[in-house]
Amino acid sequence: MVRMGWYREVQVKSLAAHARMALLGVRRRLVDMRVEIDGQIRGILKTFGLVVGSGNKGAFAQRARMLVQDHPVLSALVDKLIEVRAVAVAKVAALDKEIRRFVRDDPTLRRFMTVPGVGPVTALAFRSTIDEPDRFKRARDVGPYLGLTPRRYQSGETDRQGRISKCGDRFTRTCLYEAANVLLTKVQRWSPLKAWGTRLARRIGSKKARVAIARKIAVILQCIWTDGTEFWWTKEPATA
Repeated sequence: MVRMGWYREVQVKSLAAHARMALLGVRRRLVDMRVEIDGQIRGILKTFGLVVGSGNKGAFAQRARMLVQDHPVLSALVDKLIEVRAVAVAKVAALDKEIRRFVRDDPTLRRFMTVPGVGPVTALAFRSTIDEPDRFKRARDVGPYLGLTPRRYQSGETDRQGRISKCGDRFTRTCLYEAANVLLTKVQRWSPLKAWGTRLARRIGSKKARVAIARKIAVILQCIWTDGTEFWWTKEPATA
């Protein structure tokens, strides 16, 4: 069956890639724990008509303690949750420091971060998921691998596209989507990528545009990896 070509070759990731993905997985779990604790605190206080407000930084714990200072029972419960939350936040900060060390020691990751919207976590997640850049014949093949292309149904005269396939690593796909969101909403400097994404958002809506931009960012990262270049903020390098 192997000689007949019924089985395709499967890329085996390196142990280094598995170690980096484990690092990102632990960080993601700790962040989820912090978000869950925040929701628990908000839910407890909302039952008694107390609203903490928006935000999840250090002021969150201070506002929560101020709201329950006249409620002894609530104050004891919130203090315990805040203590656990502080541990999770500290561990996330330690893992972020480790991720920044990876980026500092890896030229490829530093070049990834020249793309607007791409931070250390997104760069490390993309590198760990792909692992070997030569596994793809074309850079645009990265999009389907990460589940960022629409499904297609064909039967007779029927030919329609559905939602994105969501194949591949979910965390890396989420990071690329967040990078696209940062590009549209936070990055102030204009580039051909941002201009294209802005026009696309006006035409098809922001959610679909973010998915398309995430796929475009994945293709750009793949090209940067294979070509050894950096992100072009203008079209002049491409023309040259």
